[in-house]
Amino acid sequence: MPKLSAASRHSVSFTVNGVARSVEVESRTLLTDALRHGLGMTGTHVGCEHGVCGSCTVAIDGTMARACLTLAVAAEGCDIRTVEGLGLGPGRLGVLQAAFKRHHALQCGFCTAGILMSLDTYLRRHPDPSREELTLVIGGHLCRCTGYAPIVAAALDAAAELRGAQKHPEETAHA
Repeated sequence: MPKLSAASRHSVSFTVNGVARSVEVESRTLLTDALRHGLGMTGTHVGCEHGVCGSCTVAIDGTMARACLTLAVAAEGCDIRTVEGLGLGPGRLGVLQAAFKRHHALQCGFCTAGILMSLDTYLRRHPDPSREELTLVIGGHLCRCTGYAPIVAAALDAAAELRGAQKHPEETAHA
C-alpha cells in the first residue's frame, strides 16, 4: 500500500453486494463511514466505534470484519457484503432475515445487521451448525433487547431451510 497522509483523498474501488463501487475518502476514513456516507448504504450500523458491539459487521472477501475498525483504503479491490445484500430482491427478505422475523429475533434492530452478517458468513461455510457453534458466533455481538435465544433459534431454522430440510416460501416476502 502506498504511503498515505491523513488529509489526502483517495478513490477507493471495491465490490459491494455484487456491484462495482468507487468512493472518494480521506486516508483515515473508516469503512463504516465510506459505506454509510459515501455510498448511502446505511444498513451497516455504527455502535461503539471500538469493534466491541458488532453492529458494524460486514463480510470482506468472505470473512467477518468490523467495518468500524477497517480503513476504507484497506478495502481497495475487495468484495464486500453488507446487510443490504441479504435480501432476495426489492421487498423480499432473505432466508436468514425471514427466520429472524418468524422467531421474533429482533426488537430495536440496532444490532441485527451485524448479527445477520456474522451468521450469514458463518452459515456459508458451516451449513449444519450446532446451537453451541452459533452461540459462539454471536458471542461477539451485544444485544440489549432480545436476549440471544430467539437469534440462535432463527439461525438454526435458517440453516435447516438453506440445507433444504424445511421451507417457508410464504414468509420470504415483506408483510
